Amino acid sequence: MKKHRGWRVALVALAAAGVVAAAAWVLFASPLLAVRSVVVSGTRLVPRSEVLAVAGVTPGTPLIRVNLAKVEARVDTIRQVRSAQVTRSWPSRLVIVVRERTAALALPAFGGDGYDLVDASGVVLQRVARRPADVPLYPTVAPEGALRGDPGLAAAAAVLGELPAQLRRSVISVTAPDPGQVTLRLHGGVTVLWGGTGRAAVKARELAILMRSHLRYYDVSAPGSVTAK
Repeated sequence: MKKHRGWRVALVALAAAGVVAAAAWVLFASPLLAVRSVVVSGTRLVPRSEVLAVAGVTPGTPLIRVNLAKVEARVDTIRQVRSAQVTRSWPSRLVIVVRERTAALALPAFGGDGYDLVDASGVVLQRVARRPADVPLYPTVAPEGALRGDPGLAAAAAVLGELPAQLRRSVISVTAPDPGQVTLRLHGGVTVLWGGTGRAAVKARELAILMRSHLRYYDVSAPGSVTAK
């Protein structure tokens, strides 16, 4: 009786080992759970083909073996990409969601015609023949990449992000010789010395009151002691 019981235990253990081995094979070696398609979303500036090439995922690779963090890191190296998220979609799909950088300013193209669209960090996203109406001009000519991390450009982009929507739409160009001296030029020849980042809501309220006078120059860089002329 004990002998039969021992055989049954051994058979059960053997069967369990077989199940584990089969499951491991399906996960790590079988084509059943291998990459058959890669879905890319969130791209506008970057071609899908470029994302796929940089991601470097070989079709037929077992899905479980794809190192998601490494794929994300590779896609993040694309200049126009701010971040990427890669997930598995069982049984055979890899999903790459791209978050692209956003154009904040337009710089006159260095050594050529057109404009370089840059994000808040000064990363050049693309060159265009005409400046988009919703991207203010930053009238500084510099070689590509020279303004990456520039504090003045970063301050200008940050101020634009603080502005109320109506005021933001009226901005034609921005200058920032110093991060605390951001100046806005609006439609109609109006100039606003905004100053640095911060206290945006107070500055916007005071500017709205001042602009009722329909003058050409407003200084709201020091809230509480604003001027107009």
